[in-house]
Amino acid sequence: MSESSLQERYAPKNACFGCGPANQRGLRIRSFKRGDVYVAEWRPEPHHQAFEGVVNGGILGALLDCHMNWASAHHLMLKAGLDMLPSTVTAEYGVKLLRPTPSDTELTIEARIVESSDDRVSVEGTIRANGKTCVTGHGTFVAVQPGHPAYHRW
Repeated sequence: MSESSLQERYAPKNACFGCGPANQRGLRIRSFKRGDVYVAEWRPEPHHQAFEGVVNGGILGALLDCHMNWASAHHLMLKAGLDMLPSTVTAEYGVKLLRPTPSDTELTIEARIVESSDDRVSVEGTIRANGKTCVTGHGTFVAVQPGHPAYHRW
């Protein structure tokens, strides 16, 4: 049996389009902590293309957003010594599309924690294909409190 991803371990019923294991039509990324880097491997399908052979930029943004958010939630959980993930949401994020991202190969998505406080995390991310960085991104993710619609969504 393969190793469980963060999503499978902490939110198996999550239906998020980007990262929900329960969303059969979603991207279903699988994030893993590898030292101080969070890594996901993901293979595009033909319907993820912007045009022949190239992944759609919106899909690439969704991949980075969800992966960086999971890195943030897991980081806050470990930092605070919690047993459960805090519910985190995207406060802001941005991506730079550096070169066309090929759709015929596996993509490597990485996220690194840059800075964090008790409830806020800054993250930098990349998407690589065939050893070349195609996309970079950054984001700020915050833990939400009771009353927020995303509270305890995991």
